[in-house]
Amino acid sequence: MIACDLGSNTFRVVKIDCQSKKRVAEFEKIVKTADGLQNSGEISKLSINRIIEAIKEAKKAIDFSNDEVYAVATAAFRIASNSKKALTRIKKETGLEVEVISGTHEANLTAIAVSEALKRLDLEYQDFILLDLGGGSSELFIQKKDRAFIKSFDIGIVTLTQKYNSFDEMQESINLETKDIEKFISEIYSSFSKPKVFISTAGTATTLASLNKGIDYEHYEHEIINGTILNIEDIDKLFKRLLEFDEKERDRWVGVGRSDLIFSGIAILKSVLKIAGFENMIVIDDGLREGLAISKCK
Repeated sequence: MIACDLGSNTFRVVKIDCQSKKRVAEFEKIVKTADGLQNSGEISKLSINRIIEAIKEAKKAIDFSNDEVYAVATAAFRIASNSKKALTRIKKETGLEVEVISGTHEANLTAIAVSEALKRLDLEYQDFILLDLGGGSSELFIQKKDRAFIKSFDIGIVTLTQKYNSFDEMQESINLETKDIEKFISEIYSSFSKPKVFISTAGTATTLASLNKGIDYEHYEHEIINGTILNIEDIDKLFKRLLEFDEKERDRWVGVGRSDLIFSGIAILKSVLKIAGFENMIVIDDGLREGLAISKCK
């Protein structure tokens, strides 16, 4: 089973074995889907070109011909006024049909993947809060035994970065930017007890976990990262390290094209941790693409 996640910053592909639920192959490339979206309201031609090239590269790296293939797009395509036109061109030039899904559906699929990863790690929790911090949106999934509370928020690392002229300016406004998240969590907490653990998935969390373990972007391994625990002090130390790096060194650790986004991600992540009342978090690499693949396995 092959699943593709066309995100607001990254195009990610995974091939999994439906019996073991384990990855057979994977592909990832930064495409900056949401680049310029904040101002233009459209997905740019340059972004579409990058997406098309990334899909062609993925097809060379992973054979799409003998498996079922499913592809979804998230926040950038939910927002953009030219989504339909862009996806039509993508299908025409690559053969890949991409479905735009809602934030709620995205959160549900991500939760499927995270739950499966927790099982493999013998870390099954019935009470948890999950943050999926994306490029154009962020999803919160709060699991309370047999009940789930889900909401998507229009705040992501790409859109937030492009909204402000500097990191300092963005940092000053982070409480305002996350006020809807605070309201949602407060409403859940007022009716139910605080979840036992905080789980974070997607690029910001996995990059910080990898940096904390001394693994650079090129040598990243999801099996090493899955289950990593980071606390606020760790995040602050890693933030200071990233600030001290020059651009070349930062690219080595976070990936080319991501160095300007990691700081926004850290600001959002710390803000949500504080709002949720946690000092630490469990980092899980598995996300939307894995959840999509698992959900489609017969």
